[in-house]
Amino acid sequence: MYMQLVRLKDNGSSTIGTLSVDGEFNCFTLEDTHNEPKIFGKTRIPTGEYEIALRGEGGMTKKYASKYGNAHKGMLWLQNVENFEWVYIHVGNYSKDTDGCILVGNGADVSNGSISQSRAAYLALYTKITDTLEAGEPVTIQVI
Repeated sequence: MYMQLVRLKDNGSSTIGTLSVDGEFNCFTLEDTHNEPKIFGKTRIPTGEYEIALRGEGGMTKKYASKYGNAHKGMLWLQNVENFEWVYIHVGNYSKDTDGCILVGNGADVSNGSISQSRAAYLALYTKITDTLEAGEPVTIQVI
């Protein structure tokens, strides 16, 4: 599976983008803004291409397991992001929810830098990704 995140609008505190899966629009994204130097929890990841794996440990994994039950198999974890650790794709609607991660939603409000219907978008994307990973196929995301 090949995903592409295209950043559309950075308002100085958050960045709205789109996420396509195998060439088809899937959902909107929300990330932090660009900061140089990096500010922990307030800076989006660098552009690049990253493999995604499931992380089955940690605080967010436990939180999502209690929220989503057996459907949750681990956090969607971007691998080898330079100067970042534990970068996930997860649920949230505002820049305060990102902490350097990628949030997904079915709607976007560019004027205030937020997304909506995050849980529905996440669950749909999560199923696609985990099905692909469980089939032994790689999942890659390109951030541009």
